[in-house]
Amino acid sequence: MDGIKVTKDNVLYGALTAWQPVDGPRVTVDTILLASFVKARGKDRILELGCATGVISLLLALRLPEATKIEGIDIQEDLVNLAKRNAQENGLDARVSFFLSDLRNIKDRYASQSFDVVVTNPPYDEPHRSRWTDSFSDATARQGLYCSLKDVVKAAHFVLKNKGHLFMIFRAQRGAELVAALVNENLEPKRLQMVHPYPGKKATVILVEAVRSAGKGVVIESPLYIYDGEGNFTPELLAAYDLSKE
Repeated sequence: MDGIKVTKDNVLYGALTAWQPVDGPRVTVDTILLASFVKARGKDRILELGCATGVISLLLALRLPEATKIEGIDIQEDLVNLAKRNAQENGLDARVSFFLSDLRNIKDRYASQSFDVVVTNPPYDEPHRSRWTDSFSDATARQGLYCSLKDVVKAAHFVLKNKGHLFMIFRAQRGAELVAALVNENLEPKRLQMVHPYPGKKATVILVEAVRSAGKGVVIESPLYIYDGEGNFTPELLAAYDLSKE
């Protein structure tokens, strides 16, 4: 399929099925946590930057009212084709659309202030900071071969309406860099949540909600732990997998 090896997998205990590359970006707990972290209203227009196989956008379609319209863009044609197939096979293609596009050239596709909400799980690393992975697709998605953190934030600022909301997940170790990049583009951090593997362990990722042209002031939410002290999934983690909570 599309020249790459793929698998078809269940997501959220089968609420969604998704074709994914064997060697490339796949659904992880970060995918689920970001989709659960997003807040939107019924008629919001949502854009996912770097949609890969489209799972975050499709999860949002399941969680949000039917009036919500969602688009996703990615630079990898194979992944966009999988995203389109995933939307069709899950019966969500009327609400969710995917396009081949480079977020660095966002102005070529969208007008300024076109969206109410932007969602992104951007590359956590950059080529000069990390060891090269064998998979070109994976390196593009995770190591920022074609976009930097600054590129992602600039694109989000351009397409967001004033008071529009940006939702991101990012490597916790680069949290200060992320906050600085957001503030520099007039995207004010409003909600932060650190995600830890276990109590007592350092955070691995950070969930961030920022608002375009907003005032100062941020809410630091309670930490989210993946496992409790006995190695069981925490109620907070399990809640992210539960569609009924919406």
